[in-house]
Amino acid sequence: MKLGRLVLVAVLLGLFGCTAQPPAGDRLYQELGGQPGITRIVEGMLLNVARDSRIRHYFANVDIGRLRGLLIQKFCTDAGGPCHYEGASMAESHRGLNLQPADFNALVEDLQLAMQQDGVPQRTQNALLARLAPQRGEVIRQ
Repeated sequence: MKLGRLVLVAVLLGLFGCTAQPPAGDRLYQELGGQPGITRIVEGMLLNVARDSRIRHYFANVDIGRLRGLLIQKFCTDAGGPCHYEGASMAESHRGLNLQPADFNALVEDLQLAMQQDGVPQRTQNALLARLAPQRGEVIRQ
C-alpha cells in the first residue's frame, strides 16, 4: 500500500475511531457483495498472501481452511453482515508472532489487491479498511 493510502486510513481512524458495532443502516456488507463477495475477497487475499514473500512464512503452519472460514466471519461481522465471528480475539490469535507494522501493512496491501481484483469500488475498499484498521494495535507486537 502506498504511503498516501496509509495516511488515509490513519485519518479515517482518527475521524471515526473504533466502533464496537457497525452503524445502523449499514450498507457496507451489501456493497462488498454480501457473503459471496466477502468470500471472494478473503480467498483472493489468501492467494495474494501465499505469493507474498514478506509475510507468507507466518501462515506456513496455519490451517488455511479454518482461517478462511474465520476471516469470512470476521469481515462479514465487521461489514455489518448477518454473521457472528466465532474466533479468538485479534490479540489472542496473533500472540507470540511479534508482528511489525510492515507485516500488517503487507497484509493490508494483499487485501486491497484482492478487492481491486474483484472490482470493489475504492470508496467501499476504504470503508472496509476503516473498519479493520482499529484492530492494528491488537495485532502488532503481540
